[in-house]
Amino acid sequence: MESSKLHITDVIDPGDALGEILFGLIMALTFTVGSRLIFSEEGLDVRELIVGTIGCNVAWGIIDAVLFVLGTLFYKSRRVRLFRRIKAAKSEREAMSVLRKEFPIDSESFVSAAADEEALYQAMLGLARHGSPAKFRLSRDDLLAAFIVFLLVSATSLPAVIPFIMIGSADLALRASNFLLIALLFLTGCAWARFSDAKPLNAGITMTCLGLVLVGIAIALGG
Repeated sequence: MESSKLHITDVIDPGDALGEILFGLIMALTFTVGSRLIFSEEGLDVRELIVGTIGCNVAWGIIDAVLFVLGTLFYKSRRVRLFRRIKAAKSEREAMSVLRKEFPIDSESFVSAAADEEALYQAMLGLARHGSPAKFRLSRDDLLAAFIVFLLVSATSLPAVIPFIMIGSADLALRASNFLLIALLFLTGCAWARFSDAKPLNAGITMTCLGLVLVGIAIALGG
């Protein structure tokens, strides 16, 4: 199980993966919480809720996967452009300026000595000048990461609809569905803390509150 997790985090950044899960949970909660508001007035159409929730998350899973591929292409294209700019620089000072602008160390969350920064940029400059641009194409891992994005957003609809399949009472199933999704928001926050400098409890509570606020905004705006 652990090797599977390590493989996934090698393919896609943990922050991106957790962000996709958060997005999927918010989409599903928008459907289920919104349905609760309609339920008391018109009655809940369980089949319509299930189809709508799954369909919406699958559709957005496809959209997010395509956007991920486009973002990857943009990133790689930008890196090729950076490489060519360094190659075309008329002086070392100009090339160093390009590198410093693209990789600003002063924005990182650590303090380093000026001599160490200079040595790092010199090493990067040497690699760029002696190397050659790689072939610009999508790799297998890029496509796998896009597929993972699709699965993460799509799969978050399952906790929302499973209670309606297992519980006969639509009202009770809706409560269970909302509870599961809110609990997953909390667990997503705890997982976020694992990859960052945060306390799991605080991150879980923050993620839950943030998710519910975003759901409220989506419902209020007709989303």
